[in-house]
Amino acid sequence: MTTIRLARPEEHPIIGEISVSAYEEADNIPADGSYYSVLRNAADRAAEAELLVALDGDKPVGTVTLVRPGGRYSEIARDDELEFRMLAVAPQAAGRGVGRALVDAVFERARAERFARVVLCVQERAVVPRGLYERMGFQRLPERDWSPTEDIHLLGYYLDL
Repeated sequence: MTTIRLARPEEHPIIGEISVSAYEEADNIPADGSYYSVLRNAADRAAEAELLVALDGDKPVGTVTLVRPGGRYSEIARDDELEFRMLAVAPQAAGRGVGRALVDAVFERARAERFARVVLCVQERAVVPRGLYERMGFQRLPERDWSPTEDIHLLGYYLDL
């Protein structure tokens, strides 16, 4: 069974490595390699946003970062929207519902804080995550699509709560 909770400081290094592994597995790293340091720096995400961890027993197997509008990690969130970023599942835990459990935790937090909408960006070529989000009811938000680098095109998605 997967447990989701706030990440603890001692888990930050492994969460960073899970993030890197998942993004490498999905071929989701810009060619210039600049995103590695962002993915590895789970401590900064925990300080500047809200870092959740998915556990299998006591072993971290996934993570997601919750971002409020106007926060340093916010990319597309507007007032009344909770954004999530850097959802990552350890490759060895893929296909076991960890990603879905993390997104469900995002919904739970958004409802508890009375956000009207959840938003995210996902790499255009990230077929598996896009499929998960679409099966969970997310819809395209093309007016918020953007490209942080020449080789990465991010697609906006939303789900009204």
